[in-house]
Amino acid sequence: MAYVLQVDFEMDGPFGDEMAEGFSDLAKSINEEDGFIWKIWTESPETNEAGGIYVFETKETAEKYLDMHAKRLAGFGITDVHAKVFAINSKLTEITNGPVK
Repeated sequence: MAYVLQVDFEMDGPFGDEMAEGFSDLAKSINEEDGFIWKIWTESPETNEAGGIYVFETKETAEKYLDMHAKRLAGFGITDVHAKVFAINSKLTEITNGPVK
């Protein structure tokens, strides 16, 4: 069963194309994480928030990544990280065209 990791936090930017340029190496490195399947990057310049929706193979790999990611964010001065891990209901997700099987 796959698991979703939902993460958000306050961030002053960059956003948009600047974010894509500045974080492209980070994005590439996430592909190497144990159990990682995919990520949707989220941002809201209006509310100074960013984060992502991740999918991992197991709950354990999602939690392991979250622990590492929270420490990395703390290194950038971001300590108020909101995160939740959810199991994916693959039967319903398939009906609504979700990319998880």
